[in-house]
Amino acid sequence: MRNAQPRKLQVKEYQTWREYLIERFTADKGEAIGYLDVALAEYQIDGATHLFLLALRTVVESQGGITELAKKTGEKPQFFSEVLSNGEAPRLDTLSTILTTLGCRLSIEPLEAASPNVELALEAAVVAPLASEVSNESGNLR
Repeated sequence: MRNAQPRKLQVKEYQTWREYLIERFTADKGEAIGYLDVALAEYQIDGATHLFLLALRTVVESQGGITELAKKTGEKPQFFSEVLSNGEAPRLDTLSTILTTLGCRLSIEPLEAASPNVELALEAAVVAPLASEVSNESGNLR
């Protein structure tokens, strides 16, 4: 029986989880799109715009970065830098431009009845602002 030598695994060290994701998404565009899909679904539940923007920036970086995105769209890199880092939800047309350039699009799908948390989160996100808009100074609903 031969004396087997253990194989050395080559493991690349990453500084951050984000660097790891960028490399993975560079190699697998479908995985990047799936990541954005999950990030958008999570945004609908928790409303954490900054986390959705981080996911979007990560995918943009994996597909050539902000400069490449700007070249493909005819916009200035500073525009996308601001949109992806200001913490505010991007305008729908801007989000659509970014997603189209990344090779995907937004789609509308019915909520699944098996996901009451999503429905409750969406209800809270829609009903609370509407209630505050229709209340008068005394706090009563009109």
